[in-house]
Amino acid sequence: MSYQTEIQTASDLISAQGTPWDGINAEYVARMRLQNRFRTGLDIARYTAKIMRQDMAAYDADPANYTQSLGCWHGFIGQQKMISIKKHFGTTKGRYLYLSGWMVAALRSEFGPLPDQSMHEKTSVPALIEELYTFLRQADARELGGLFRELDKARDAGDEVTAAAVQKKIDNHETHVVPIIADIDAGFGNEEATYLLARKMIEAGACALQIENQVSDEKQCGHQDGKVTVPHADFLAKVRACRYAFLELGVDDGIIVTRTDSLGAGLTKQIAVSNEPGDLGDRYNSFLDCEEVSEEEIGNGDVLIRQDGKLMRPKRLPSGLFQFRKGSGEDRVVLDCITSLQNGADLLWIETEKPHIGQIASMVNRIRAEMPNAKLVYNNSPSFNWTLNFRQQVYDAWVEAGKDVSSYDRDRLMSVDYDGSDLAAEADERIRTFQADAARQAGIFHHLITLPTYHTAALSTDNLAREYFGEQGMLGYVKNVQREEIRQTIACVKHQNMAGSDMGDDHKEYFSGEAALKAGGTENTMNQFAVPAE
Repeated sequence: MSYQTEIQTASDLISAQGTPWDGINAEYVARMRLQNRFRTGLDIARYTAKIMRQDMAAYDADPANYTQSLGCWHGFIGQQKMISIKKHFGTTKGRYLYLSGWMVAALRSEFGPLPDQSMHEKTSVPALIEELYTFLRQADARELGGLFRELDKARDAGDEVTAAAVQKKIDNHETHVVPIIADIDAGFGNEEATYLLARKMIEAGACALQIENQVSDEKQCGHQDGKVTVPHADFLAKVRACRYAFLELGVDDGIIVTRTDSLGAGLTKQIAVSNEPGDLGDRYNSFLDCEEVSEEEIGNGDVLIRQDGKLMRPKRLPSGLFQFRKGSGEDRVVLDCITSLQNGADLLWIETEKPHIGQIASMVNRIRAEMPNAKLVYNNSPSFNWTLNFRQQVYDAWVEAGKDVSSYDRDRLMSVDYDGSDLAAEADERIRTFQADAARQAGIFHHLITLPTYHTAALSTDNLAREYFGEQGMLGYVKNVQREEIRQTIACVKHQNMAGSDMGDDHKEYFSGEAALKAGGTENTMNQFAVPAE
């Protein structure tokens, strides 16, 4: 709806009330409505789900249309990310937010920092979704408020051309509200618990839920050891729980991302139920590390299965867990992914131990042989040593090509000694193009980094602490932070404005007219930042 249409709608409503509403300004009502476009989290979930569906279709038509996101652990971080994207690229198209369960555990739990083992309060996940969207909606309101002030200034100056141009910007304003892919871990319990949490996450605004096939009470970070998977029937019950939650709440386009940890998970807590040879349970059990036994060899408490007419004893650890055969990971991943897509998943997530396009593509090609439109969400994880991995990939490629690598030590390629080398340059170029190359060659629709803002916060704080508490003193802040904020036009250099001071002034004027006591007058020190940087 256009700005003028909103004003007219508000005017008609006010006029219908008669004199009791004479003090209400229709244009102010229109402004407030535009600044609060999304009334509920479900409004957001429905809106963003359609965006993701459109983006998925665009990727199917051309893999150059892949999408990206960064993990954000606070509403302010997500807000600043989207403000930055709009500033640098003019649009938020193809850029999402990722909500990392790891960062919720490490940074948002009332218990304090926790490992990524689903020990944090499950309600902290929907609470972060709501917080992220609160900050994104505030970014909309702030940006539109600035446009409204520009419009008023042009009108006061009698500049109709500028006023028309500003009104066009208002009519075509692009929201900061974008899809969030939200981590529901392994569902935080059984399928009913998964359903209840999924509802809360969707009601908070999540249009995409990412769920993994680990045992809920044994859940581990995808890049750590000790991962334990569940039979497909258990996992698919939780996938269906998520779908029912979406449909119950009217988010018909909701996205389910199913993550398999089978590549790095060598254990299962239970043997799958199998009713006949070749069914899904039997296929899951076929990956178990077993030994054939005779009736005489059966021991007390042994668990036995029959495979190919033979009596087999799965290897059982002292913990009671069962072990998969070594080298069966990729086959299990392929079966997991095909099964998920056949049972309601929209996107896949394969957790790998390294960022290797060839490895990912080999699995995706097998999946696409049965499910041609299979697409991945891929974790460009900070758990990977990207520098070392890609330098070693280049080293191995050069060896295979017969190129001389005698000046390089493969085990020491992380060393700064190699930073200026041809090998390092080629590795960096492969890192630079990794996302585009993997989108084209390995079916990756969405690239994300799970924990980037965790690391950037730590790095920037370390740098500031070193300078400020050292010899640089105040210059450590001014030179490296504030001066750069001003010169790079970082919005939050005017931190009072970012926190909503100007919007508060606008509302005071709406409510109190000339009697409003506003904060943004001539004595406001934030006015110092209006001075041109050059």
